[in-house]
Amino acid sequence: MSEVGVVVIGRNEGERLRRCLESVCRSGMPVVYVDSASTDGSCAVAGSLGAMVVRLDDGLPLNAARARNEGFEHLLRAVPQTKCVQFVDGDCEIAPGWLAAGVEALRADESLGIVCGRLVERDPRASVYHMLAAIEWDKQPGPLRACGGIFMARTEAFRKAGGFSSAVLAAEDDDLCIRVRRAGWRIVMLDCQMGVHDLGPMSFRRWWKRAFRAGHGYAQGMSLHGAGPERHFVRQTRSACFWGLMLPLLTAGLAWPTHGWSFVLLLGYPALALRIWFRTWRRGAGMRESIWYAVFCVLAKFPQAFGALRFWWERFRRRPARLIEYK
Repeated sequence: MSEVGVVVIGRNEGERLRRCLESVCRSGMPVVYVDSASTDGSCAVAGSLGAMVVRLDDGLPLNAARARNEGFEHLLRAVPQTKCVQFVDGDCEIAPGWLAAGVEALRADESLGIVCGRLVERDPRASVYHMLAAIEWDKQPGPLRACGGIFMARTEAFRKAGGFSSAVLAAEDDDLCIRVRRAGWRIVMLDCQMGVHDLGPMSFRRWWKRAFRAGHGYAQGMSLHGAGPERHFVRQTRSACFWGLMLPLLTAGLAWPTHGWSFVLLLGYPALALRIWFRTWRRGAGMRESIWYAVFCVLAKFPQAFGALRFWWERFRRRPARLIEYK
């Protein structure tokens, strides 16, 4: 296990960061904590628990991709023999036994570049938003096209893929995974628990900004890899723009010439919700949870569409993308 290191990133995570660091520092592995201009004493907490602390220069754009890259480089300078790196966000805890399971999988199969495991929400009953997150984390083990930002990477695979792109502000993990697979590596989700996620305090406004950020990520991802064989985020971007922008505009624009009959088009929303509900329910979610998930998936089309528009507007004006925070 001496060849394994951990990179934790965070920004004002509070008590969640302490739990995160305690879950990895107890392993005895080298841990690097990368802080993005926190004001809650996060760096002091990390230092007291034995982590190496890296403070990002806020004179440059702050984002998760940059933080993970700088943490990775700091870890490799401190421990050059590191063969595997576990990336974890400060709002997550690593489950006991996961680090050993991830290392064993990478050692057993040289074709694997990234492995991850099941992520569960700390308290899915805290609010509807926590319940939505719990459904979102529920994935089936096996080969993956992409995984979230909590994973273990083979150092060689991470380097050959070029690391995270700091120009990608949302869904930077999907972008990395595409490049890892193009470099010839595989990505697999193991059938074991990897960690516990804590969404923290949420409100409708924060949820809306989170969906807005996702829409921005869809549009940027499509601009980078949409023309490739993966058709990366093409379907998601088109869906968000159709349901969140084009259909409402079409309905309103045809209202006068059709004497109001165009509003029948809005029945597409409950039809879409019904399809999402059925699919979620068949995956094993409860009836109530499936209904809420379907409703919010449809509602999310609107902020996602505006997030995509923001990306295209910034690209048209040739302005650098700005960090979209929702916490």
